[in-house]
This record gives sequence, C-alpha cells and structure tokens, in this order.
Amino acid sequence: MSATSSVSLHLPSLAWTSLSDWQAIAVTGADSKSYLQGQVTCGVVQLDTEHSTLGAHCDAKGKMWSLFRLFHHNQGYALWQHKSGIETALQEIKKYSVFSKVDLELSSQISIGVLGEQADSFIDSITDGQGDVRSIASGSAIKIDSQRWLLLVNEDELESLKPQLQNAEEISADAWDYVDVVNGIPRVIQSQQNTHIPQTLNLQALDGINFEKGCYTGQETVARAKYRGTNKKVMRLLQGTANENAAFTFERQVGENWRGAGEAIAQYRNQQGEALALIVLNKDIEFDTQFRLAGDTTNTWSLVELPYDIEQ
Repeated sequence: MSATSSVSLHLPSLAWTSLSDWQAIAVTGADSKSYLQGQVTCGVVQLDTEHSTLGAHCDAKGKMWSLFRLFHHNQGYALWQHKSGIETALQEIKKYSVFSKVDLELSSQISIGVLGEQADSFIDSITDGQGDVRSIASGSAIKIDSQRWLLLVNEDELESLKPQLQNAEEISADAWDYVDVVNGIPRVIQSQQNTHIPQTLNLQALDGINFEKGCYTGQETVARAKYRGTNKKVMRLLQGTANENAAFTFERQVGENWRGAGEAIAQYRNQQGEALALIVLNKDIEFDTQFRLAGDTTNTWSLVELPYDIEQ
C-alpha cells in the first residue's frame, strides 16, 4: 500500500473558525431518547452526557438521509451535520414524530470550531467538567478529536467569547475540512442524500453503527451488509493536485482508457494546489490504480491510506 498522505496543514497552537456550513437538528421532548433510538444507526440509549457519537439516519432500504454527530444538548439532543441537505434530513427524521412526545427542529445556534494543540486548555478555561461534551452558557462544547472542539452556541455568545479568543488566530474553515478528510470522516451533502448505506462511508469503522441495538429504520440492510458481506463499496482517500476552481469529480484509469469514478464525498485543497478527497470506490479496486479529475489530462491522483481499518 501507499504511504499516508503527504498533504500537511500547519495549525496555530490555538485557532478558531466559523463553521457556517454546519448546523444542528435539535431534538427535545419526553420521548426524544426512545424516538431517536428507533431511527438512527448509533446507540442513543447507551450514550451518556459526556460523550458524542457519529451516526446516520437511513430510509427503509438503508440509504442515508443524513450523517451526523449526536450528543446531549440543552435538555435534549443535537444532531450536528453539514448544512447542505439538512432541511430534507429534518423532514425525513421527523416523519413519524407525530406519534411520540418529541420535537425536532433546525437549531438557530451557530457552530464555532476551536483548533490546535492548546484547544483542550482553552476549553478547560471556559467550561467546567472533564467530559468530551460540556455545557457552556447557551449551548455545548464537544470534543471532536485531539486538536478540535466544536462550540454550538447562540450567536450573541460568540461576542462574549471573543475576548477569551483574543490569543487565538482566526482561520479559514478549510482547516476543519482538512482534518475531517485526512482522518477519513465522511459527511452527507445534499447531492449524496439517499445514495449510500452507512458502511459505504466506513461508518462501522468510526463507531457510528451499533450492531447490538434493536430495530431502527434501514437496519435490515445495514445488518445484511455486515453479516452477509453484501456491501461492495467503501470510502477511500485520494491525493493529488487541483486548480482553484476544480470540480472534484473523478475518473479512474482502466488500461489505456479512463472511466467515471464519481464525485468526492469531501475534499480539501491548500494554496499550493495540493489536494485530498474522500471518494466511494469498489472494495476490490487495486491500490495502485491511477485517478484524475474529470477532463484533467495532465495530473494524476493516487490512493493513500486511511488512519483506520475499513475491513470491518
């Protein structure tokens, strides 16, 4: 196999960015836990107040309407996800809510990313507790990984936080995308809704599927993919170069010819034109297969390793 990605990003020791492309669905009500448990791939009943989990909501055939980070939030839950397609995601996940004491709505709160090796220390300074999910004023602080935290708060809360962020560098949200992509963290955008089953985007390798829980929408397909090996596609990481206005749609080399390989799930490009992309490919594709952006005859892309095992 190829080496890991050589596309790097220099993060300041403490930085923040506005994540305007992300939003949450807020879930409240006496039946919120049981309702979500019967709708999503992850274990809601087992999720304590100090942790978050990735998860997905599928249709009856196991195709994903949304892929989110789920956590306890403001006396209920938040399903935090890419904003593209979130209105459809809300319509689908609330479809049966009339039969339960549960309210689901788009949150008006904003998303702020805190990044860097000092992110933990900064969050410690503005919150109480030691968990990966903590209450903060109007919302929550959620640990994403070793160098990233999400703040989901009211818009006016950002102004009160700015004095405490004065030692943090404001950076582009591209940095957040970079960490997601290089770590193989998928998302479902509008154009990809109702297209992939959870295992196609490696959600089982990211602890986003609880195979021990009871029934939920699409469970039969998800279980069959695991126990009968019916899933033939996985998400992989590509590395190459791209110009500033590139559309991340790929072709793969087949002998002397090129065939369509699909559009990126997520991508990142730095100022030097070095780029990364997550893309769904056949499980059995050769690791030395060459790729290119559609129509680009001068630059090729190659597969690089993901930081986790996709053969689960």
